[in-house]
Amino acid sequence: MAGILSPFGSDDDPFDGYDEFVPENVPSPDRFLEGHDVLYGKDHVAFHRLTRELFEERTVYDMTFDYNLARLNLDSRHPDAGFRYAEERSDADDTVEDKRTERVLRADFTPTTPFCPQSHTLTIGAFRAWNGLSVRHEYDLVRVRTAPMHHEEGSINDRLEALEETYLKTGDVSVKLDDHSEVGSPPVERDIEQERSDGTSTDAPF
Repeated sequence: MAGILSPFGSDDDPFDGYDEFVPENVPSPDRFLEGHDVLYGKDHVAFHRLTRELFEERTVYDMTFDYNLARLNLDSRHPDAGFRYAEERSDADDTVEDKRTERVLRADFTPTTPFCPQSHTLTIGAFRAWNGLSVRHEYDLVRVRTAPMHHEEGSINDRLEALEETYLKTGDVSVKLDDHSEVGSPPVERDIEQERSDGTSTDAPF
């Protein structure tokens, strides 16, 4: 597409590598990560490299750029967008009180704009990918939130909290919440069944 650089790289590749941690090209830790152990350097790189694999398997794609959402962290054209991670501290006031969740990771997503229509869909897709494939990492739960800069942050995060509570009760990441909990962009069930821009189906990955 004209005006959109290829996500697969070129001589003018705007992307950092998955083995690089470039602080100026990732968002600063936001309030959801405050008081917890933020991942830096090789720790961030290791989890984000795994994230790429899980997102590819579950087809968590940014439909605007038509690439794996994990790649947003590496896109130097959007240095303040992407995920930051922190291991949850057990002595914090807002930790998960569930004996089955000894190791919890927090993931804070900053979209490219305050009005990004995909933030609702992408964060739910990320939650389902990380927790639906939890055997692939060391965490019992990955909690996901949208950064405060998004204009519907409150509504999106309310739904993410509800999804998290339902998952802890049922162990099922695919449970759909009531229609009244849908906010912002079209429901996940619709978005994940739509075709990609290249005409291939996402096959309802979440």
